[in-house]
Amino acid sequence: MKFYVIGISDAPEPYFTPEVLEIIRHGKLFSGGRRHHEIVASLLPADARWIDITAPLDSVFEQYHGEVVVFASGDPLFFGFANTIKNRMPDAEIVLFPALNSLQMLAHKLVMPYHDMRIVSLTGRPWHEFDKALIEKTRKIGVLTDHEHTPAAIARRMLDYGYSQFTMHVGEHMGNPDCERVSTLSLEEAADKEFSHPNCLILVGYNPHPRRFGIPDGEFAILDGREKMITKMPIRLLTLQALDLPRKQVMWDIGFCTGSVSIEAKLLFPHLHIEAWECRPEGDALMRENSRRFGAPGINYHIADFLEADISGIPCPDAVFIGGHGGRVREIMEKVLTVLSPDGCMVMNSVTSAAVHTDSRKLFEEACEALGLKQDDPQRIVLNDNNPIIILKCRK
Repeated sequence: MKFYVIGISDAPEPYFTPEVLEIIRHGKLFSGGRRHHEIVASLLPADARWIDITAPLDSVFEQYHGEVVVFASGDPLFFGFANTIKNRMPDAEIVLFPALNSLQMLAHKLVMPYHDMRIVSLTGRPWHEFDKALIEKTRKIGVLTDHEHTPAAIARRMLDYGYSQFTMHVGEHMGNPDCERVSTLSLEEAADKEFSHPNCLILVGYNPHPRRFGIPDGEFAILDGREKMITKMPIRLLTLQALDLPRKQVMWDIGFCTGSVSIEAKLLFPHLHIEAWECRPEGDALMRENSRRFGAPGINYHIADFLEADISGIPCPDAVFIGGHGGRVREIMEKVLTVLSPDGCMVMNSVTSAAVHTDSRKLFEEACEALGLKQDDPQRIVLNDNNPIIILKCRK
């Protein structure tokens, strides 16, 4: 298989080099999006066969054979179709003729250097990488949008989580001289404005708040004013260390209450995918308020009893924190083990107190023995005049 992948802009009359025109003139099998077909249809040979690139892609690739001329937007290696070909057909020969991508054209219009710009694609993708860029205090972010992740939706999300110190530059129909437009707005202005598609945007931040290492307990909204219903900051940070989060990808927080552990984890390790459960209905408002108060988007939380919750379809964890268990430690660990990755671990904190009638450390150790889990050496921590906390950890 051989692919000629030709980048084009949104211009209705694209310019092609003589070499590219010759390839088109002798081509038999062509492919691209419907918009690409509209742009190049007049240049195709009379006997040309066109294959629309639409989902599912399996049926598209089944029709490819011999030599295929593919039209793609901008630079085909920039979140483009050339990457798809390389992934699906690694042995195929690819000849590239790239054009400027939309973010390059927008930067040129703004006379804005873009060597320091971080690129995020939200085209058919979730918010995760965008949230990560925000949490990491990235000052210049180029964003590829779609009909769901619009400039207005992006602006509203940023404002919702407190990332207001940005200017948004939006480019519509970049490369099309008939309808190209560039706008510079505040996030408040962008949140209420509609833009025509296709569009892209560049976010430029100013005076960002510095990243924090440890959130004071008193800054969290807590459950019914009960100060003990939160994992204290030093214990919280040691718990995250025990979970070995720099090397993990998916963390589960079972019994999140105020959301402090999930929020601290997301802010310190924004690459994480976090799933959290809390059986108390008050947890909904607490997680919503605290995650927005501290700028921690992207935490997926569930108001449900974990033991009764459907966990099918949820990313499998490699780090699990058991923050609440109601005495059902073994049952929770048994359920986690059905999906825990081979290198995964579970961590639970035990309070040593005469007022605690159930010894949670004993429950944890008994569960580990029954389930054949290896335990790390426990860490015993005493904060001020509080009862000792023991950080327990096990792994397969």
